[in-house]
Amino acid sequence: MKLKIGVSFLFFTFSTFAGHSQFRKYSNEFLNIGAGARGISMGSAQVASVSDGTSGYWNPAGLVAVKETKSLNIMHAEYFAGIGKYDFASIALPTINSKRTLGVTALRFAVDDIMNTLFLVEPDGTINYNNIQAFSSADYAFIFSVAQQLKETEQKNIRFGINAKIIHRNVGKFAKAWGFGLDAGLQIFKDKWRFGIVGRDISTTFNAWSFSFTEREKEILYLTNNEIPVKSTELTAPKLILGIARQFAINKKINLLVESNFDLSFDGKRNTLISSNPISVDPKLGLECDVNNIFFIRAGINNFQQALADADTLNQKKGWIFQPSAGAGFKISNVTIDYAFANLANQSSPLFTHVFSVKVDFKGDKRR
Repeated sequence: MKLKIGVSFLFFTFSTFAGHSQFRKYSNEFLNIGAGARGISMGSAQVASVSDGTSGYWNPAGLVAVKETKSLNIMHAEYFAGIGKYDFASIALPTINSKRTLGVTALRFAVDDIMNTLFLVEPDGTINYNNIQAFSSADYAFIFSVAQQLKETEQKNIRFGINAKIIHRNVGKFAKAWGFGLDAGLQIFKDKWRFGIVGRDISTTFNAWSFSFTEREKEILYLTNNEIPVKSTELTAPKLILGIARQFAINKKINLLVESNFDLSFDGKRNTLISSNPISVDPKLGLECDVNNIFFIRAGINNFQQALADADTLNQKKGWIFQPSAGAGFKISNVTIDYAFANLANQSSPLFTHVFSVKVDFKGDKRR
């Protein structure tokens, strides 16, 4: 079974990259997983309220809130029973005068130890297991952010940030890609209301793919009716994310934050709650309740899609499904530990995963 999965994965990957330069609706999907257990547990509804080191991922404008002290964030998650591994790390660095904040973010999603069975069968028809080699398929992103306060009064707070991201993807020694893109974000705080706007891939992010095969590998691909890919460019269309949030004071100790985001895509119809051509809208909702800003409970829903309510019925009726998530966190001095229990599929499918993240605020000399 593992051998079959390995060779199938390899052939599927090659066929996916065989085309020439074109827009793909689901290009660089690993960049949509999330960053930090807080954001994932809130259904990825973050662009209006995020205000820590994960802002470089969600909305670079949120980095403005990191002042006077450096902030480090790390996260690890495993998907599909440990087959896929996802790691995130970021550091936020406020400038000496605290007028700007710089951020560096790194992400990696990888499937390791994939079996390459191209040479499993010898020319004489015998099977030689010594010819099996393992390889990894990994996606990397490096995001460099800068954020600045545009206006700050008692009634209104306006923040702006921009990202430059470098993407590297590889499939063993067979294929690799380099890409580049830009994001921009804005946050507006007015009284207890928070608004966020993020333009993702505003420069049209691209991945330039190159391939490397030996003559023997090309021969096997040809004999097994697989197309031999050539150099190509994969384009990611811009996306706009709108967010609105409000904080409610339940009493002197308990506060409730409610945020809703709306992802607007412009590449034609998608399977989203609002689907049209050329604009589709995917809503997200997140809640966070905190006690004395020490203990946190969170929940969220996102990824609304239409799917068959029951594949075994003759009626084949469609219904709405969504991805639920929940989590918790606590803060001790300058360390915050967060946990998320998230679903990769929908509310009826048991594809849950555990996500852990840690945030450390390094205390420094505030007089600087």
